[in-house]
Amino acid sequence: MLIVTRRRKIAFFATLGVGLVALAVALNVGWIILNWREGVLLFFGVMFFAAIIVGMILNTSFLIREIKRNEQHDSFINAVTHELKTPVASIRLYLETLQRRELSEEQRQDFYKRMLSDSDRLQATVEQVLKAGRAGFKRGPKYRTEVEFGGMVAECMEMARSRYNLGSDAIHFEPALNGEKFLVRGDPEELRTAVYNVLDNAVKYSAPGNVDVAVKLEAPDPKQVVLKVSDRGVGISPDDLKRVFKRFYRIPRQLGAKGTGLGLFIVRAVARTHGGKVRAESEGEGRGTTVVFELPASKAS
Repeated sequence: MLIVTRRRKIAFFATLGVGLVALAVALNVGWIILNWREGVLLFFGVMFFAAIIVGMILNTSFLIREIKRNEQHDSFINAVTHELKTPVASIRLYLETLQRRELSEEQRQDFYKRMLSDSDRLQATVEQVLKAGRAGFKRGPKYRTEVEFGGMVAECMEMARSRYNLGSDAIHFEPALNGEKFLVRGDPEELRTAVYNVLDNAVKYSAPGNVDVAVKLEAPDPKQVVLKVSDRGVGISPDDLKRVFKRFYRIPRQLGAKGTGLGLFIVRAVARTHGGKVRAESEGEGRGTTVVFELPASKAS
C-alpha cells in the first residue's frame, strides 16, 4: 500500500511538471504571436519563459528523486530492522528455553552454538551498516600493504560456507588455483569485507537448497587481478545491473531476500578507493549473476 501511494505521488509530480511546462510553452508561444513586433521585449520574454521552464523541470526532477530516495531509506530501515530483530528474537527464545526446561548437555551445546551464530549475524549487520557509513565519506591517506589475494579469497569462501552451513562444493574455485599467487596492495580489512560481501550476495540470491557459486581468479595482464564470482540464482534484469551498486538499493522483485541493500555498495566503494572497479553481469532474471571485481596488481606480482 505504501509503495502504491509513493508511485501515485511520483505520477502526480511528473504530471504536474509536464502540465506546467506545457502551460508555460503555450503562454510563451501566445505571447510571441501577440507581440512579434516588439523585438527587445520578445527576446527578454523568451529568456524569462525559458528560465521558468528549466526551473520547473529541475524542481520536478528533484521532487521525484527525493521521493525515490525516501522510499529506499524506508526499505533500508525495514531490512535492517528485520536483520536485527530476527537474531535477537532467536537468542531470547533459546535463553527462555534454557531457563525454563531441563535439557541434556547435547541440547544445551546445540543451543549455545545457535545463539553464537545469531550473535555473529547480529554483529555482521551492525558492522556492515558502520562500514557503509564510512564508505560514504572520503578520508585521508589509507593503510596499504601487500596482500596475497588468492589466500584472502579462500578465507572468505570458508567464512561463507561456515555461516550458511554449506559443503565445500557449494562455493568452489573454478578452476583450482594450483599454487598461483595473486598479489595486490591495499587495506586487508577493506578487501576482506568486499570479497565476503560479493560471496554473501551470491549465496543469498542463489536458489534455496541449490547453492552453486563458482569463484575464479585470474590475471589477464601483469597490471591487473580479476575476481569473478558466479551464481546460478535469480539473476538480474538489464535495468537493475547498474543500480544494484547504489546505497540502499534492493531489487523490488526480490525484497523477500535477506540483506540491507548495502553489500554491493560497500564493494564498489572499496574497489574505487583501491583504484579498481566492479560490475555485475547477468543474462536476465532466473539466469544467474556474475560479479566482476577488478584490482590493480602489486608491482611485486
